[in-house]
Amino acid sequence: MRNFSISPIARLLVGCTALASVTISSLVQADTLDDIKDSSSVRIGYANETPFAYTATDGSVTGESPEIVEKIFQQMGIETINPVLTEWGSLIPGLRASRFDLIAAGMYITPERCKQVLFTDPHYQLPDTLLVKTGNPKNLRSYADIANDPEAKLAIMSGTVNLAYAREAGIKDSQIVQVPDTTSQLQAVRTGRADAAIGTQLTMKGLAEKAGDQVEATSDFKDDPAHTGYGALAFRPEDKALRDAVNAELKKWLGSDEHLKTVEPFGFDRSNITDKTAEELCSA
Repeated sequence: MRNFSISPIARLLVGCTALASVTISSLVQADTLDDIKDSSSVRIGYANETPFAYTATDGSVTGESPEIVEKIFQQMGIETINPVLTEWGSLIPGLRASRFDLIAAGMYITPERCKQVLFTDPHYQLPDTLLVKTGNPKNLRSYADIANDPEAKLAIMSGTVNLAYAREAGIKDSQIVQVPDTTSQLQAVRTGRADAAIGTQLTMKGLAEKAGDQVEATSDFKDDPAHTGYGALAFRPEDKALRDAVNAELKKWLGSDEHLKTVEPFGFDRSNITDKTAEELCSA
């Protein structure tokens, strides 16, 4: 086999190309952070899901994640938060298409999502539960209960981790009703299109309160502990500098009295704080 050698000039060109790639990457990372600082504004993508991020009756955008973003970016000297309403399943595509600068929607960290976005360390942990008609007429208290009843149907918000969990538990696609948002989940259970809906404990409780005595959130949902959700802010892969800056502020702030006061109106407390890291959850 012929041996090939690299000339000094070729080595220089290779080295310059590598250096240029690193420099360009660094500039791209810095650009988004610098642009945000220069404009003193940041765009956040959210999907209407109480209590994580939603449009209030007065038209303002609130929820656990937007309120955290406001506090953190204020500490970074950023005055204006510009929310962009997006369907849940379009949040990551919208972020990658630069429709907004980060996702502030209580998005769970999963290894699959980590291939597409950069997460901060999680700012909450939370289990799931079911929303059912009052009295739970089909006695549904787990994914297994639904899988074992071929007639049972489960409403799942498109793009959420619950779709994979349901399939792993043996629930057939013919039993799954995919909907775009939590309001549609509530409507599916109300009208009988679905026998149950699945989502975070706080979201399902919130829907039950909204619906009065028509539906209820189960209090004894049996789930794999590995399904506990860890919510975080998400950024484009090239915006590592921005993610790191936000993460540094979060680490100083999470668990403080101000943090707990900020999230308390949305049903969160100290029990929702976790010491898990994005690195740990991405490699799970």
